[in-house]
Amino acid sequence: MDTQRPPLPPFTLETAVEKVRLAEDGWNSRNPERVALAYTVDSHWRNRAEFAQGRAEIIAFLTRKWARELDYRLIKELWAFRENRLAVRFAYEWHDDSGNWFRSYGNENWEFDGNGLMRRRLASINDAPIREADRRFHWPLGRRPDDHPGLGDLGF
Repeated sequence: MDTQRPPLPPFTLETAVEKVRLAEDGWNSRNPERVALAYTVDSHWRNRAEFAQGRAEIIAFLTRKWARELDYRLIKELWAFRENRLAVRFAYEWHDDSGNWFRSYGNENWEFDGNGLMRRRLASINDAPIREADRRFHWPLGRRPDDHPGLGDLGF
């Protein structure tokens, strides 16, 4: 049986915001094995046009992603919530191995089981090329500092 990953549904505004920040922190670790533990063992994903099911496929997906998306920094923000579902918007900045910078924008729909593990993740994402001088996410790799502006503060 999977362990619990608080906060648990049904979500309140406070616990929904906390859940989103915990997910952001996990993804900013860029550790596929750690991130995969937030999902059910049979979790279903759609990420752009790619589909994954289960933790092994999630780990493989994230390993490929972070080998390609270098210096990845992500901000997530709660958009809406109800019971065991969250809608999230996000933006992240990264560069490829040729030094080309991008800002990727998107929306995710999340569904959780009773243990607080995500059993469904549906992500729609668009990439926008940016100049390095236009980057807005400058914190050291890892967790976004608490005093760093969020998406709304940055005008995204």
